[in-house]
Amino acid sequence: MTEKLPVLAIIGGTGALGSGLATRWAAAGYPVILGSRDPEKASAAAQGISGVVAISGTDNRSAAIAGEIVVVTVPFASHRAILEEIRPAVSGKIVIDTTVPLMPPKVATVQMPPEGSASLAAQRLLGEQVRVVSAFQNVAAHKIQKGEAIDCDVLVAGDDKAARETVIALAAAIGLRGIDAGPLANSVAAEALTSILIGINRRYKVDGAGIRITGRFATTTD
Repeated sequence: MTEKLPVLAIIGGTGALGSGLATRWAAAGYPVILGSRDPEKASAAAQGISGVVAISGTDNRSAAIAGEIVVVTVPFASHRAILEEIRPAVSGKIVIDTTVPLMPPKVATVQMPPEGSASLAAQRLLGEQVRVVSAFQNVAAHKIQKGEAIDCDVLVAGDDKAARETVIALAAAIGLRGIDAGPLANSVAAEALTSILIGINRRYKVDGAGIRITGRFATTTD
């Protein structure tokens, strides 16, 4: 019997990272709903993605209502407003936050919000009934879009171990290795690292630097 895969709602799904993740998850058989402030734009973007199952597009709140797991892929400038918009729709769900607190023009300089990280800010705003998991910050969006193999690991942080494991499985479904990075407080490391990687890309003319965790891995028990 084929396992029923959860419906993924991607908020900000018409952007580079959102559409790239949607394409890969759809190809892996996950039902995907793209959310956007402009539902017509989301619907048009969904029609341009081919997958094993149908993909649809709608407004952000409707997508969050329909999604069993909600993925937030929006710029930091829109982060709070989008979270406030979808908050009534995500109670009891896993919310994967990919947001990085980039503050132009110095996006290559680490600048963290007062809460410590964007994901910690999301958890505070959404409330403890939502399981926020931080992931996918350190993977170049354009590489996700290309659909090619990516030599990069994904740091996955969250206060709920089962939720972290779910996100690690979602990373594996699109060809990425998810690494359990522990509690949500550790999301500060992945978010800060993004600015460092942007600087590396510029200084060394790298096409989307990423990270790889080395060493021999065993199943975690903590």
